[in-house]
Amino acid sequence: MKKVAFFCIPAHGHTNPMLPVAAELVRRGNTVRFYSFNEFKSKIEATGAEFISCDSYLPELTEKEESGLKSVSTTEMAIQDIRITLAMNDFLRDEFQSFKPDVVYTDSACFWGKLNAWKYDVPMVVSTSTFAFNQLSSQYMKNSPRELAGLIFGLPKVSRELNKLKAYGFKFKGLFSLIQSDNDTDSVVYTSRRFQPYAESFSDHYAFVGPSVFSKIEPNKEKTRPLVYISLGTVINDRPEFYGKCIEALKDMDVDAIISCGNVIDREALGVLPKNVQVYPYVNQLDILSKADVFITHCGMNSVSESLYMAAPMVLYPQTNEQQAVARRTMEIGAGIMLTDDSAQGIRAAVQSILDNDTYRGSAEKCSKDFRSCSGTNGAAEFIENAPHSSNGIDFIKELSKANGKFQCLYWGIAMAIIILVGIIIGWKYVWIVGAPAGILSTLIGKSVQKRQYKSLIEKMNK
Repeated sequence: MKKVAFFCIPAHGHTNPMLPVAAELVRRGNTVRFYSFNEFKSKIEATGAEFISCDSYLPELTEKEESGLKSVSTTEMAIQDIRITLAMNDFLRDEFQSFKPDVVYTDSACFWGKLNAWKYDVPMVVSTSTFAFNQLSSQYMKNSPRELAGLIFGLPKVSRELNKLKAYGFKFKGLFSLIQSDNDTDSVVYTSRRFQPYAESFSDHYAFVGPSVFSKIEPNKEKTRPLVYISLGTVINDRPEFYGKCIEALKDMDVDAIISCGNVIDREALGVLPKNVQVYPYVNQLDILSKADVFITHCGMNSVSESLYMAAPMVLYPQTNEQQAVARRTMEIGAGIMLTDDSAQGIRAAVQSILDNDTYRGSAEKCSKDFRSCSGTNGAAEFIENAPHSSNGIDFIKELSKANGKFQCLYWGIAMAIIILVGIIIGWKYVWIVGAPAGILSTLIGKSVQKRQYKSLIEKMNK
């Protein structure tokens, strides 16, 4: 039997998938100590794990910092993760020395879990509550100009905070080693290989176990009329105007509707509800989805996974770049449509499109069967118990990086030769006419070369 230390950030979407895994590890006779925050105490203790409160190590936030976290700012999240790690240094040193965990199971965004596993040389498994993101699958995320600017201008601030970690003996290769998936780190991903973008590019260090849920109920869509469920998750859910549009859209449709809006919204602000619409702060989402015919969702990974697990097609309304990635993949498998017009008329049309087209339901049912065929929490627990793991397959990322390096050397060698010729023959002040397009084309051609190399590696792997 193993002693397993769980670590997670204070977020429902990251904590919830870890809970069934903790329960399964405890059921199998392991000792689980879960380092988390007081709002999750009852849920964690219900799994049989020992809850350890970390609330006293949360820093006081300015209004600007709190706003950055609520808007899911990567820069602000990284800075606060580093500060929490420093605040917990002495506490976790004593914990690792006294508890002596055999393995650390840490959320992918939890710096203090990763850094302390590395510092004390304890085998680590990463809990990945989103897709696994590497240089290929991250192409599914489209950063807005504002988000890109925030990342670029925030890097010096993050770098200053990272440098503080070195004085405390923390070992890391840089920011990307803390936030991005790699093919050398054991990781549990709560989806199937079929749903994971570029699944072939991930090594045997990855266990794609499917959605991590407690519920074992099957989808049951038998009822007198369709059910539409609306939820924007637990983070960016203060959207009374959107809920109002949903109510307006659905009030005259021959459907029943349930809205879960969290406890931030004043229920009275939504006015008098039509008879076919019910509003609650929280619901048993899996139970509702097992009956739902349409789910209007913000496209958080947990919500989409639960929807597909329960064979409910979706109207996709992503709010962040990560959610955009989940929405894109959901559309690719045919289980949802993007809400491009969030007016009452647009919402009504999107819901009606799902109801009128059986292919959406069929795609969701196919994905439900795929998810239910995965190893689930049993597979996750076994993977954690047997860590660390080895991998004998092709490392796609390393192979693609080598191919890209060769291409870039050849490409820029030719480009520089042309630029020099232009400078000599026409004049040096005109070299930008070649240089600028060369820079743009290197990216476009590079992506094309990468796709061909990726297909070649897949063919090699399947031989």
